[in-house]
Amino acid sequence: MLILIVALACSLVITLVVVRSARADDHRSLDHDLDGPQKFHARPVPRVGGVGIVLGVLAGVATLLGAERGYLIAALMLLLAALPAFAAGLVEDVYKNVSPRRRLVAAAISALLAVWLLDATIDRTAIPGLDWIVSYPIGAAIVTAFVVAGVANAVNIIDGFNGLASMCVILILLSLAYVGFAVDDRFVALMALAGVGAVLGFFVLNFPAGLIFLGDGGAYFLGFYVAELAILLLHRNVAVSPMFPLLLCIYPVFETLFSIYRRKLLSGRPAGMPDGAHLHSLIYRRFLRWAAGERTARELTRRNSMTSPYLWMLCMLSVIPAVLWWDNTAVLGVFIMLFGVGYTFLYWRIVRFKSPRWLVSRRRRRYQG
Repeated sequence: MLILIVALACSLVITLVVVRSARADDHRSLDHDLDGPQKFHARPVPRVGGVGIVLGVLAGVATLLGAERGYLIAALMLLLAALPAFAAGLVEDVYKNVSPRRRLVAAAISALLAVWLLDATIDRTAIPGLDWIVSYPIGAAIVTAFVVAGVANAVNIIDGFNGLASMCVILILLSLAYVGFAVDDRFVALMALAGVGAVLGFFVLNFPAGLIFLGDGGAYFLGFYVAELAILLLHRNVAVSPMFPLLLCIYPVFETLFSIYRRKLLSGRPAGMPDGAHLHSLIYRRFLRWAAGERTARELTRRNSMTSPYLWMLCMLSVIPAVLWWDNTAVLGVFIMLFGVGYTFLYWRIVRFKSPRWLVSRRRRRYQG
């Protein structure tokens, strides 16, 4: 637990310093855009939360100098590989001049660095045809780069409300830590705990007050981090099902795939064009944005934050079965299909103003009860 505590404390202190200094200096890291299609905050907020998270993980890694010194080099290599993905996102957070394509390329470069430094490759998938591709080193490297870049982008896509992406990442990392200890892979388990601590240090300042945002740097780093730990766990432990990482990350992954389908095929727009039609955006607009209450910045921030628990529950619908059946490919595959059907059903119900009663009744209890 020491690695978690140290990572949490360091992340919290650094994130607090970033918040105070950004506000005092009106720093360019502040997000002044309050009117974009995916903007739901009420005042300028620093969006460089990834800085505290990365340094928090690094501080946690420093504890490996003791009893777990054998893992130190591998941990530093993992963080070194993460630099291109994190740097591209951080530059976008500060200067707003890094396109989504360049961020994806940077994430893919990070994945290839991890392949080279840590042999972190996807070499089995339980998917016919794809297993043949990853049986060759070059095929495995290409698939790995594609998957890691996709997960990094997926975490960035669900980063729409206070606490949404960070809590989902915490749940995923806790699951990786649990399975890591179950198969006696202490490296993956300890690195997952370091990630949990670092994200918690950010989370307490992000939710519910929204004092700082994860930003592209934080989102791409966490997406890379989660993907790489899952790949390492799978690569080093044959008992772990290839479907386990997919079910664990299915919420952000399916959100991304569904968004591409919705934009490209249904609307005829570029797949990378931002819009306000994500599931989390619809829940906010339909249930919380126009709820009874004042229109002050404080009240709007509270409604922003209250959107996230709905999606945390959705995330847990995949995380819980993934943890329970992490070694059973057939069961995990069934839950992946059930999640896709359930997500699609829920999305179209909300779009057509036929929201499930439990969502409506919960909103009414909060604002009318």
